[in-house]
Amino acid sequence: MTRPNIIFIVADDLGYADLGCYGGRDAAFGPVSPVLDGLAANGLKLTQGYANSPVCSPTRFGMITARYQYRLRGAAEEPINSKSRGSTTLGLPTDHPTLPSLLKASGYQTALIGKWHLGYPPTFGPLRSGYDEFFGPMSGGVDYFTHCDSTGRHDLWFGEEDKKEDGYLTDILSKRAVDYVERMAKQENPFFLSLHYTAPHWPWETRDDAEKAPTIKDNLFDLAGGNIHVYRRMIHHMDEGIGWIMAALRKHGMADNTLVVFTSDNGGERFSDNWPLVGGKMDLTEGGIRVPWIAHWPAVIGKGGESTQLCMTMDWSATMLDAAGVQADPGYPLDGVSLMPVLKDATKSFRRPLHWRMNHRGQEALRDGDWKYLKVDGNEYLFNIPADERERANLAKKEPERLAEMRANWAAWNATMPAIPEDATVSLGYSVKDMPQR
Repeated sequence: MTRPNIIFIVADDLGYADLGCYGGRDAAFGPVSPVLDGLAANGLKLTQGYANSPVCSPTRFGMITARYQYRLRGAAEEPINSKSRGSTTLGLPTDHPTLPSLLKASGYQTALIGKWHLGYPPTFGPLRSGYDEFFGPMSGGVDYFTHCDSTGRHDLWFGEEDKKEDGYLTDILSKRAVDYVERMAKQENPFFLSLHYTAPHWPWETRDDAEKAPTIKDNLFDLAGGNIHVYRRMIHHMDEGIGWIMAALRKHGMADNTLVVFTSDNGGERFSDNWPLVGGKMDLTEGGIRVPWIAHWPAVIGKGGESTQLCMTMDWSATMLDAAGVQADPGYPLDGVSLMPVLKDATKSFRRPLHWRMNHRGQEALRDGDWKYLKVDGNEYLFNIPADERERANLAKKEPERLAEMRANWAAWNATMPAIPEDATVSLGYSVKDMPQR
């Protein structure tokens, strides 16, 4: 079989149950995610897939390097914010091998359409880290119509040039992705497309809400705006765009041998449905890190598969390299683990301990098998996740030996990572002053 094309679709702040195929309820207008639900039905759905971090830019460091993000200084920011423009330290070092650079070196055409969030030019940027093409915002969040960041500065780029373009950002990104597929269909090399939406990240705007943009330009967190109805429509717009891309693949006979992966950079935020999980973005409780994981590749993946394999974002990156027959740089061994055996047979599984830490609230977590060790604000917890996905029944006192073992395992892993720098920042857009604690 020829090497597959690869499309890596990443939503922004999508909750675990926001999609119909993960138990999400229909909206007033009907199904929220019929295209993604169809990809899951005709491919593989993983129900124990996690993000590398409960906040965006750290996950993206892990995603692009297939390594724990804690190894890089820029990923210690939770997250990188717009104030880092001009920084020569807060970004992805251009000499670090990446998923796109390794694929490019092996003959793939590479492109990023959508959110970068790994540092600003001239020191950092997608074109300096393995992508042949880039179109999208460099920062974390932008208005869907003015395309300005939280400082009011325009943030939509073509390569390394600021580019103004009219329209609703989700649709612009989807149409750019369709154009890319159309162009790649005319050449022989396989392609790797990172399609990183800003949806359904704030501000809360559907494609019919252009008149709202001037009123929220000075506070993109849109703290007084939004509701579940707007939020679900934003997801639906993204889902429609993914449908356009799949139609383009089918049109050119490329759908069967294209690995399409869908996930989210972290758990849901204000209007997300994370049921049955608790917490959300910025939390190492399940709602902040467990996210939808869908893989569609008819040439390899059977229809209707479901897996409980433990995995995290950087495992997708390792899987894509494996699918393309590409080896890691020996100087930068991967922390991610290939899921190809699971893609080929959903009944396969293997042990996969997963580790996290956060500067925010001094959080620590280890998921190993059924068990999870969690520490927040100095308080320790032990949960059996299959039995208690809501993390309400703390078994720490009941199983002190297991708690001690998992605490020690987390500490041993943490000792292999650089310490959190003293100048690392935590950026919170809102607090309990703005809304009650979830």
